[in-house]
Amino acid sequence: MANQDFLNEINKRRTFAIISHPDAGKTTLTEKLLYFGGAIQMAGSVKSRKTDRHATSDWMEMEKERGISVTSSVMQFPYRDRIVNLLDTPGHADFSEDTYRTLTAVDSALMVIDSAKGVEERTIKLMEVCRLRDTPILTFVNKLDREGREPIELLDEVETILNIQCAPITWPIGMGKGFKGIFHLLNDSVHIFEPHSKEAGEIIEGLDNPRLDELFGSMAEDLREEIELVRGASHEFDLDEFLAGRLTPVFFGSAMNNFGITELMDSFVEYAPPPQPRETKTREVDAAEEAFSGFVFKIQANMDPKHRDRIAFLRVCSGKYTKGMKLHQARIGKDVTIANAVTFMAAEREQAEEAYPGDILGLHNHGTIQIGDTFTQGEDLQFTGIPYFAPELFRRVRLKDPLKNKALLKGLQQLSEEGATQLFRPLDNNDLILGAVGVLQFDVVIHRLKGEYNVECAYEAVQVYTARWVYCDDVRKLEEFKKKASQNLALDGAGNLTYIAPTRVNLDLTMERWPDIDFRATREHL
Repeated sequence: MANQDFLNEINKRRTFAIISHPDAGKTTLTEKLLYFGGAIQMAGSVKSRKTDRHATSDWMEMEKERGISVTSSVMQFPYRDRIVNLLDTPGHADFSEDTYRTLTAVDSALMVIDSAKGVEERTIKLMEVCRLRDTPILTFVNKLDREGREPIELLDEVETILNIQCAPITWPIGMGKGFKGIFHLLNDSVHIFEPHSKEAGEIIEGLDNPRLDELFGSMAEDLREEIELVRGASHEFDLDEFLAGRLTPVFFGSAMNNFGITELMDSFVEYAPPPQPRETKTREVDAAEEAFSGFVFKIQANMDPKHRDRIAFLRVCSGKYTKGMKLHQARIGKDVTIANAVTFMAAEREQAEEAYPGDILGLHNHGTIQIGDTFTQGEDLQFTGIPYFAPELFRRVRLKDPLKNKALLKGLQQLSEEGATQLFRPLDNNDLILGAVGVLQFDVVIHRLKGEYNVECAYEAVQVYTARWVYCDDVRKLEEFKKKASQNLALDGAGNLTYIAPTRVNLDLTMERWPDIDFRATREHL
């Protein structure tokens, strides 16, 4: 039986990601959460790009230039006796693949919605991902200090488009210039809006409190009527429905003004689930098991410009990590000693002495770790549900200085290990073809090859419609296929055989001609 201290540590953990459409205020909210958790002293709003104080969670130069979160990083901070692990997901439209995989490593998610724009396309896509695993979702409606849509209309839209029931926990009083604060439906209290204050404004207990009439005059009566309507027309908060992913508690506020965040966070640490069991190919792993296990959901190169490092992000699923422990890397069947794993406190990196289920460890990776790798204390496990997608866009890479071929190959190989782009090397020629899910990833690769590997290159158009991973149990059939179709075959960055289809018609004909060959659009990390 696991000891009580260990179980307490597990129950303290909350691991979540923020999902939102670009510009809904995710980076600002992330900053404020870190600020409230005491992890950073001064929250740097994304608006103040001209000053030196860039948002702590956006570390890459290019992000600073563009004002977007391109890479997802990890921030751990304490809040009300809990340890919160926040996984930052790139909100930019092009970074769906990395974002998708980050969502496999969390136990809950926080959806941020812009009060003027409502449910936007990226939010819909990210919600679909959360749906695959019934991830519990909390909702924060942001930017109440600006004119937006009617709150009840926003809730209707969330329910209709995202197919999830809404249970408001806080309710806005006015909006834009007339924004006065929020009413907490569960605590029956009014929280008065004080712009830009970490300290909560005045809290008035009870809707019938005469102080409301003093402050709001005739608006107080309108508020009482509105709350009565809201209570009658909306779902009540039900913890089991929330944990099953069928109901989302909704909070209103303004991240820019630090308002409504305390109410959100207090509820979050209370309701969000501690580390949950995880599926593997052979069995379910429970967080309270004593033997250590975890999986790699992301790899990021060169986080520290002074060192050519690559960090593999590992989600701890069970057991306790202690510094210097020996772990078994299931895919390659080898035991490795992990002496210098990293834990994450916002931008500060500290050596991790220990880590518990729900925590994220950064492992230094010298090319031996891949996304999807499982680490255990000996058991041969493989966590499931961490996919690669067939890219939708392709470019041929052209080197400006032919003598730098080796550095180019190394750079492309390492950047493709991160999973943002995929590298394909045709069997019949020396081309290097890059595939990506979004256009911005190509810019990122050129930018990083120059900055981190000192290699300048350009792209050329290439006649590729799509890529499909090729599988076949019949070795002779596969060999025959390799001979006949070699001009369309390539190896991806991990050495998997891939069919590069120049056109849709070509892909359809090839699949028809070779019924024994399995052409797959996604591949699990094996």
